[in-house]
Amino acid sequence: MQIDLPDKLYYSIGEVARAFGVNTSLIRFWEKEFDIIKPKKNKKGNRYFTKEDIKNLKTIYHLVKERGYTLEGANTVLKEQNNLDNEIELIFRLEKVKADLTSLKSYFDDIAH
Repeated sequence: MQIDLPDKLYYSIGEVARAFGVNTSLIRFWEKEFDIIKPKKNKKGNRYFTKEDIKNLKTIYHLVKERGYTLEGANTVLKEQNNLDNEIELIFRLEKVKADLTSLKSYFDDIAH
């Protein structure tokens, strides 16, 4: 999964939900279920997610949506594996490289024909 977010300090829940391709309600639900997601809230209660929150959401997304863990199982993995962040980041980078290579292949196939 490729997450495209602009480089800034805080992201609204809508931006985060669109980037992950999920509903805002799922982001709020994960916030309740996982202690590692701690968005800032303004006086109105609007959530603003930091880059650290985005990194944690990527990890949760990978565990729950891509690997098929239950929420309890994902929480257990998060507590037990110290190098999980590096592994997840590597997977996302490799997926980006694969997408770029596929795009290049498609481009060259179009030129050849």
